[in-house]
Amino acid sequence: MDVNQIKESSVGHWESIAPEIRPSSLKNEEGLLKPFYLTRKFTLNEDDTFELIVTNLADPYGKVLIANMAIRGHIEWLGDHPIAPGAQKVNFTADISYVVTPKAQGFADVLNKYTQCFAEWKVDEGQDIIRKAFPPFGLAEGQLFKEYDLTYVLGDLLFWGARNVDGRGFDIEENRPTNLQIPLLRQK
Repeated sequence: MDVNQIKESSVGHWESIAPEIRPSSLKNEEGLLKPFYLTRKFTLNEDDTFELIVTNLADPYGKVLIANMAIRGHIEWLGDHPIAPGAQKVNFTADISYVVTPKAQGFADVLNKYTQCFAEWKVDEGQDIIRKAFPPFGLAEGQLFKEYDLTYVLGDLLFWGARNVDGRGFDIEENRPTNLQIPLLRQK
């Protein structure tokens, strides 16, 4: 497939099959990376805009919600990625909105300690952090959240890059993933 066919096959609604696990950048008392549990809902539109809703979970079964992140922006298609025929290098940029919504009081309490330039954080009340300093996510004033990623479609499965096992984000080209992670399933 050429890049236009790959783009066309990527358009639509995709969701996690089950709760997923990632290495976080935080370490426990033993110095090991803490697990980060989540689910994803992703919509890609024909005009290369996207919406990604990530729900952070406290447990591997997805019973306890911590926060939702609703990220809207643009995808940039950069050409072939060597992981598989048809895989593409892509950049995701949250340049429309990035709304964080605490789903647990403990998370709202943490945000209230580190994000003084926002209104008081409350459970189920989202705030847009786009272009604002947001230390919990490592964002500086004026900075847009951007990931250097990859995408690969196989039938009704959409793969992105697997997280780096050392917890590094995809925040620079050198950290672009080299493997595939658990796929999203096309929603019909």
